[in-house]
This record gives sequence, structure tokens and C-alpha cells, in this order.
Amino acid sequence: MSTTTEVIAHHWAFAVFIVVAFGLCLFMLTGGWLLGGRARARHKNIPFESGIDPVGSTHLRLSAKFYLVAMFFVIFDVEALFLYAWSTSIRESGWVGFVEAAIFILVLLAGLVYLVRIGALDWAPARRRVDVDTSKVTHTNPQKQ
Repeated sequence: MSTTTEVIAHHWAFAVFIVVAFGLCLFMLTGGWLLGGRARARHKNIPFESGIDPVGSTHLRLSAKFYLVAMFFVIFDVEALFLYAWSTSIRESGWVGFVEAAIFILVLLAGLVYLVRIGALDWAPARRRVDVDTSKVTHTNPQKQ
């Protein structure tokens, strides 16, 4: 037997999977093209707005804070998934696993404290923020005055 035949015989299930996956993709694309509507009309390519004529452009400028919150959610959600996997195997991992998870949580908390310190989680506009004037604070300890 040649080496090519041996490789195919050894990995036949993967080869069948690849062929079926490509065949399924080709079938779905062809089916959509054959069964899809051919009608062309004036309002055919306008997005449907629940029966209401669209007003304005669909290109909106969103604040970057929406994207930041989405990224923070994904990051901390994935971290929670890691902690859940750790918690299901806590008996097998022992104290070493506990220390590793504690370090992991501390790194997460350090990242969260950093985000709070730089103001990434502050949604209030600049005009509504209250700045604290520390120069007017009086000390109660007479030795520091």
C-alpha cells in the first residue's frame, strides 16, 4: 500500500466529515439560490420596519463605551466559565488548584480595579461628575497640621 492510501485509511472518518461538511454547505447555498425569490420591486431591498417607512440612515455612530461594556462582559463571562470548571474539579486539584484559582481571581480583581481607576466603567457625562476637592479637607490629627 502507498503512503497516501495509508494516510487516508488511517484518517477516513475525518475525510468523510470534510466531504460531508462541504457537501452540506454546497447543498444549502444551492438550495437558497434555487428556492429564493426572484421578484424585483421598488421596495424590495428596503429593510422592513414593522410596516413603517424607514426614516434617516441606518449608519449610526455609537459611543465606544457600548463596545467596552460588551468586551468587559465577554472577558469576565469567560473567566466565570473558567472558575466554574475549576469548582467542579476542586477535589482533584487540591490546595495547589485552590492557590492557582485564588491567584486567578486576584488578577481579575486587579484588572477590575484598574478599569475603575481609569474611568472605563464611568458612564456619567463629564458635566455630571462631582470632583472632590481634597485641599479643603481638615485633618483631625493635630500633629499633621
